[in-house]
Amino acid sequence: MPVVHLVVVAWLYIALMMAVAEALSTQGSVLGAVFTFLLYGVLPLSVLVYILATPARRRARRARELAGRSVDEGDGRRHAAERAVAPEREEG
Repeated sequence: MPVVHLVVVAWLYIALMMAVAEALSTQGSVLGAVFTFLLYGVLPLSVLVYILATPARRRARRARELAGRSVDEGDGRRHAAERAVAPEREEG
């Protein structure tokens, strides 16, 4: 995962430099620079990090599930009461 961190830092640096260049340009504006940073830097990077972190999230979820099992649930079977709960009937 260290390569992903390097890509994140590098991309944010590039997007920040683009935003600074736009803010300091005679034809640019600070508002345009903010949108440049958000739309070219933060938004695509957040999508990329979310996609690349999916396997790690799955591993963490599986580890939590395995650590949370008790001795009774070790074989993967559940009691009949846990499998299905009958809905309450309303008297009308």
